[in-house]
Amino acid sequence: MEANTSSYKIILGSSSVARRKILSEMGYQFTIVTADIDEKSIRKETPEELVMALAEAKANAVISKLQTTSKREGVDEPTILIAADTVVVYGGVVREKPSSKEEAQQFLKDYSGRHAATVGSVLVTNLKTGLRKGEWDRVEIYFNEIPDETIEKLVDEGITLNVAGGLIIEHPLILPFVKEVVGTTDSVMGLPKALTEKLLKDAM
Repeated sequence: MEANTSSYKIILGSSSVARRKILSEMGYQFTIVTADIDEKSIRKETPEELVMALAEAKANAVISKLQTTSKREGVDEPTILIAADTVVVYGGVVREKPSSKEEAQQFLKDYSGRHAATVGSVLVTNLKTGLRKGEWDRVEIYFNEIPDETIEKLVDEGITLNVAGGLIIEHPLILPFVKEVVGTTDSVMGLPKALTEKLLKDAM
């Protein structure tokens, strides 16, 4: 059931192409306002706490950006802000975006024949009422052996540097080596549809 957001302006607080694509697939029209935060400065005990804290920091950064730029314009328009974050967990350790191609290559080699998980958060803020609803979602991903040449090709494209843990299971090079996904692919890509829908409804 799609949340009735027709009277709301929706803002996606993310520069992620995948999140943009998923939200469009859900049938929503939205504008993008990116959140510039230092993700590495935020540290938490568990991946679940971390992704919630990062989504919150992104939402707050977008809100202060909007307050600076909008002056008085559009203040009365009911607006919903969606922020999200995803990390990869491998061997109990949280992995964010790889810092180099070498690190991306090592990450992918680690996944070969093994398994990793993604933990993603969605945080929806009603900017008119201040109501904020957020939850996290976890997906387990099992891999077959990934050939070294496939890993090299993927890393050379540079795309793995833009995603948590260098993990991009929907990519045609990696897809054939994904054995099983316990959870939803949209969650791995950064925006779980069902959870986003639920939180949109709750925040109105």
